[in-house]
Amino acid sequence: MNAMTGTVPATMAAVLLTGHGGPEKLVYRTDVKVPAPIPGEVLVKVGACGMNNTDVWVRQGAYGTEEDAAAVSTWRRQGNTLVFPRIQGTDTVGTIVSVGEGVSPERIGERVMVDFSIYNRDDDSLADIDYMGHGRDGGYAEYQTVPAENAHVVDTDMSDVELATFCCAYLTGEQMLERAGLKAGERVLVTGASGGVGSGIVQLARARGAIPYAVVGKGKEQAVLDIGAEAVITRGVADLPRAVAEVTGGQPIDVVADLVGGAIFNDLLRILRPEGRYTTAGAIAGPVVQLDLRTMYLKQLQLHGSSQGTRADFRRIVSYIEAKKIRPLVGGVYRLTDFHRAQADFVAKDFVGKLVVVPDAVAERPAQFPGPSL
Repeated sequence: MNAMTGTVPATMAAVLLTGHGGPEKLVYRTDVKVPAPIPGEVLVKVGACGMNNTDVWVRQGAYGTEEDAAAVSTWRRQGNTLVFPRIQGTDTVGTIVSVGEGVSPERIGERVMVDFSIYNRDDDSLADIDYMGHGRDGGYAEYQTVPAENAHVVDTDMSDVELATFCCAYLTGEQMLERAGLKAGERVLVTGASGGVGSGIVQLARARGAIPYAVVGKGKEQAVLDIGAEAVITRGVADLPRAVAEVTGGQPIDVVADLVGGAIFNDLLRILRPEGRYTTAGAIAGPVVQLDLRTMYLKQLQLHGSSQGTRADFRRIVSYIEAKKIRPLVGGVYRLTDFHRAQADFVAKDFVGKLVVVPDAVAERPAQFPGPSL
């Protein structure tokens, strides 16, 4: 038997992904059934949900397969769990309004940030990882059910919108730095540093006592310096290794945290010191790259692929938030009914930080929103 507070409606507004393809596959509806929490789950009334590259790539089916890089395919290599229609959205922040059997009714009323990962294992292996918004419905809706253990209270005075900038991007970034073993005093070069994951890595590197250098698009340099980059290089310079050497004063780069890929991939390996570490969780400039294996083995390099993070990574993100070691970067706030414009603006990348979507009923209280207006 479920416990709840107040009246939970029978239906809700949500954006449904109806298949692979263009933005027309995203359909806003107001007659979607509100899910009921099963044993061990809670029902969250969504206050805000952050937007990510994964939303777009899954809609497009842009992940390819190991046999065919151009094949229409979804996110998981371990077996597809995506069914249509699906409510996407990973970075949910909201209030628990109902609990399933086995969950204390005292949790009703808690403001929570959702760990979006579906771990599928009890250990820290990510070999069978999945996520909410893919393997089950996510937060581009007015309500979302999640396992109770994934709903975390965070001791902070940040708004729902601000908290919704962290989870996917910073969890991904933290695992990238964990895999690469970034230590205090080391130098890390971050590509795509004005985006959600990249700007998160800049701050997470500082939280570890490391020194981040950033590659950013023109016009975004100062914003990334303001969040802690030691120096920035504007994307598209003719000689990236030389530009990096100039801003570091010739000091070595220990780790490259790459979110871009594409044509600069081999330059990034050239930039790394011998026994340096390369880590990636994205490839917005192109996922298929040319690798000169001689550079890799003669320099004794380590290459790491990473996606999402562990429960321990998530707990560290929460601790950084509570200790005010990282801060939100809200690039824009959009109503759920304006989802198509939100995703178009996201793809255009003319912002720094994260874009956040809020239910229309929440948007009627604009005083709580920092940054650009709705």
